[in-house]
Amino acid sequence: MNISLKKRISGSFVLANAMVLAIGFTVFYFLNSLNKQIEDITNNTNQVSLLTDEVRISAVSILKMQKKILTKQANEEDLDKLNSLCDGFHSQLQRLDSFYKEVEVKTTISKMIGYVDSLKTLLSKVSLFNNRDKAGIYTIGELADKILDAFSEFQDMQYYQNEQRDKQIKSIISETRRYMLIVLIITFLITILMSLVIPGRIALPFKKINDAVRELQDCNFDVSIYYNQDDEIGELASEINKMITNMKYFEELRTDRISVEHRKFDILANMIRKNVLIANAKGELIYLNNQMYKVLDVESEDILSKHMADTSIPTSIKEAYELALKRRSKIENAEVIITRKKKIEMEDDEGEAIDVEKEVEVFNGYANVIPIRAKESSLDYYMMILSTEMFV
Repeated sequence: MNISLKKRISGSFVLANAMVLAIGFTVFYFLNSLNKQIEDITNNTNQVSLLTDEVRISAVSILKMQKKILTKQANEEDLDKLNSLCDGFHSQLQRLDSFYKEVEVKTTISKMIGYVDSLKTLLSKVSLFNNRDKAGIYTIGELADKILDAFSEFQDMQYYQNEQRDKQIKSIISETRRYMLIVLIITFLITILMSLVIPGRIALPFKKINDAVRELQDCNFDVSIYYNQDDEIGELASEINKMITNMKYFEELRTDRISVEHRKFDILANMIRKNVLIANAKGELIYLNNQMYKVLDVESEDILSKHMADTSIPTSIKEAYELALKRRSKIENAEVIITRKKKIEMEDDEGEAIDVEKEVEVFNGYANVIPIRAKESSLDYYMMILSTEMFV
């Protein structure tokens, strides 16, 4: 399925936003879960603390009434109040028992409930004004002391429970932090992977187009852009491929035309029966007609596309060209002398024939250097025509 570039970029942004939202919701979930757990533990602890305070107050009140009874300062009203305290204490212990699941704590609370129930039963049978019922009065004191001891034991357990609660909260916070760190690491890795893959896939066709354009700048028309997606980049690649095909066609036409014009110029240069030489603005020889080859007695591969200073061109021709290049103008009737070494048969003192190399003048005349201007100065050409007669 072909997806347009616009939709792919939009999809990438949507995916990135979705990841951000997912990270946000995940972090919010963990923080909310942590907050809820801590809140539940805190609420439970607060309720237990309130109930514990109520139980402590009730236990202290029972202890005070027990002391009154032992000192025989209590009356019937105090006895009713003690019964009421026992009922409230019993109810508080039952509510407190519902907050604990530990067997040891529930056992201690059950013991206190049993002592309270025994105390209530005993209070219903003991008479405070019967001097012979001293054993029952002392039993009330013993039960009150047992309740106080059991409560002290419960407080020790509650202190231990508080320590455990603190450890639990720290454990929950640590676990939540660990989960959040794992989520952030996974998200970071996915983000890095996406940042490497998605931009690369989007930028790849542009790189292909850029490479093709660079090849075109080097006048290499044997290139094409392969891109099989039917989107905006695919349309651009198709149009560039068409442009490359047309440029290649026109380059072939231009080359053919240049070749034809070159042949025409070569024919004309050879028809005028004068020595013709052409160099570019860099001083590199690019053309000699047949007459010039004969006069200089050189081969084309020895001088063409080479700078005149690196060839065996006569000094008078080099000087005329250097002057034309320096002035960038026409040079008229510059004297040119061309010599060539030839073997001449001569006789020595004894009359014997020997071959001697001697500089022989093969041309003595004048040269006209004519600039052929182009649109860019670096493409200027300079044509030299040699003649034995002075140009008018």
